[in-house]
Amino acid sequence: MTEFFDTPQGRRIAYHHSTGAEPGVVFLGGFKSDMQGTKAVHLEAWAKARGRAFLRFDYSGHGESSGAFSDGCIGDWAEDAMAAISGLTEGPQVLVGSSMGGWISCLVARAMPERVAGFVGIAAAPDFTEDSMWAGFDDGQKAALNEAGQVALPSDYGDPYIITRRLIEDGRNQLVLRDPLSISGPVRLLQGTADADVKLSVALRLLDHIRGGDVRLTLVKGADHRFSTPECLRLIEGAVEEVLAACQR
Repeated sequence: MTEFFDTPQGRRIAYHHSTGAEPGVVFLGGFKSDMQGTKAVHLEAWAKARGRAFLRFDYSGHGESSGAFSDGCIGDWAEDAMAAISGLTEGPQVLVGSSMGGWISCLVARAMPERVAGFVGIAAAPDFTEDSMWAGFDDGQKAALNEAGQVALPSDYGDPYIITRRLIEDGRNQLVLRDPLSISGPVRLLQGTADADVKLSVALRLLDHIRGGDVRLTLVKGADHRFSTPECLRLIEGAVEEVLAACQR
């Protein structure tokens, strides 16, 4: 059953939490996705079967949480994640970040490293508002963003994305690929070579920027951005198991 809690910023966040062994696993979803996605629900079942604590939640403006998606930005969603981890879990957690959730995970690791036991990135998309969206806008889109405050982008996943000036400007304050990023726990990055949304170069940049003693990138030939086939789900399970095993050595 969905439960709710209020963040220090006054946003009402929907979540599912199951108790179990620590360190727990926290799933951080992607841009305009929610906690009912295939990977989040699959990992919850996997964790429950093993008696492992697990948390999935909706950022504000996503799923069942309060607010409008178009009012949010990376900084808001990172605050939501930090509030959820601080208020709903105990001790260090293994963060599993999908797409934008990979960027949010990096921000959590930078802001509260003591609460991060390890990190699994699935098609992680750090800095995408700057390096993918803004860099890909033509002059007309940039003008519309500056003058009207928003621009609509087509999406393969449903309605067009409304991209706001606030999202772009805030994203510049949240970049993680401009400086080294320290993550002391084990890190496993998973990336499909057929991902049309996150280029392979992004995974390689993230691999290069993370400073840690146990950081690995796995490339999956032919896998797309959803990374949700049965084979990909098994790879995610294996990556989480590796990180948990390394945490407990």
